[in-house]
Amino acid sequence: MKKIIIPILFFILSATAGKAQTIIPAQYQEMVKKLVANLPKEAKAPSGNQETKSETLIDFAKSMLGIRYRYATSNPKIGFDCSGFVSYVFSNFGFKVPRSSREFSGAGKETNLENAKVGDVLIFTGSNSKIRRIGHVGIVYSIDENGIKFIHASSGKAHSVTITELNGHYRNRFMKIVSIL
Repeated sequence: MKKIIIPILFFILSATAGKAQTIIPAQYQEMVKKLVANLPKEAKAPSGNQETKSETLIDFAKSMLGIRYRYATSNPKIGFDCSGFVSYVFSNFGFKVPRSSREFSGAGKETNLENAKVGDVLIFTGSNSKIRRIGHVGIVYSIDENGIKFIHASSGKAHSVTITELNGHYRNRFMKIVSIL
């Protein structure tokens, strides 16, 4: 008799133990529901075309105008260097982009200035245009009859996130343009 009871008890205990592991007590179910309700909604790209996405990206970038320049930083509370700013903006929209300006050379799809679009990434030399090594990046801010303007974290006179025309000094430093969007 004992030989039969022990396997039956073992079977009953193992069956209820498995069930107990899959059922959450009522008090915790309610807590989980509240936590899930308070989670941020999934960030979705705006419905619509490429222009809408780039406008949203630029609006976000523009909200950081004036944040000071700080070397090797990608935190708006502390400051940005050029690649820190660009990577922060793009990563906010779910894009995986490089953190260093040199690595942007291999990111996205290379294009040319004639086909530039708002939201593309401009790649420049460092401050010495004679040394043709990548050292600065910015995002195309606007394109009109007056040319291209870009938004970037500048270590120059502005020493902050600023908007600059692509002419003179920066035109001489220009190396390439890549499309991320």
